[in-house]
Amino acid sequence: MKEDTSSAKALLLPLAVVAGGLGLWALLSSLHLSPPSAFPSPAAVAAGFGEEIRSGRLFDDLVVSLFRVMAGYLLAIVLSVPFGLWLGHHPRARTAFLPAVNFFRNLSPLAWIPFAVLWFGIGDAPAIFLIFLSTFFPMALAVTAAVANIPSVYFQVGREYGLHGLKLLAGVTLPAILPQFITALRVTAGVAWLVVVAAEMISGRDGLGFAIWDSRNGLRTDLTVVEMIVIGLIGVGIDRLLVQLTRMPAVRWGYER
Repeated sequence: MKEDTSSAKALLLPLAVVAGGLGLWALLSSLHLSPPSAFPSPAAVAAGFGEEIRSGRLFDDLVVSLFRVMAGYLLAIVLSVPFGLWLGHHPRARTAFLPAVNFFRNLSPLAWIPFAVLWFGIGDAPAIFLIFLSTFFPMALAVTAAVANIPSVYFQVGREYGLHGLKLLAGVTLPAILPQFITALRVTAGVAWLVVVAAEMISGRDGLGFAIWDSRNGLRTDLTVVEMIVIGLIGVGIDRLLVQLTRMPAVRWGYER
């Protein structure tokens, strides 16, 4: 009974906040404190949703943005995880490479936009490149820290059981870092989704970011809000999908209090 009550509250409270926000939005837009183009009403945004869906543009832009995020994000994971594992297991390598990794991690990926456009032109490639840069270094650093913090007794026990090389990696290292790795996946996925929107605004000809820029230039702020809502919902959806990984039996121990 207590669990049912908690589940109901978890559903009803966010819905109440959303309803309250919509009510406040409708009230402010009805007061005409600013031109309708500067503060579109919920009804105008709803009409904009219908317009974008009928034209098919919303779906096309969504597919393009998701493709760019997936391409850059997966490439970053494939390359950063082995790099982080290597750094985590080799103290001298960490001493040599961590200053550079930290430097590039703190360098905004948007600063690379001029070079991305010069090197790759306009389209998918520069956005994928920027997403890769924005996720590779944080992911590599997270994996490095997770591996370096594994208690040495774990490896000693593993070797006692005859685990060496890849078997030690699969049997000790990877299970030990999975909770931190999944947390890093969630953080970097959010960063990737933010970066693709910014990159498309400047170096794209399609995608959700470009759609925001295009609607702004056309003074269609109702469509701008439509794209903003879609971007927020997709970002939440991506995070919710990654949260499911924390419920796997192999990693649940890392999230228990």
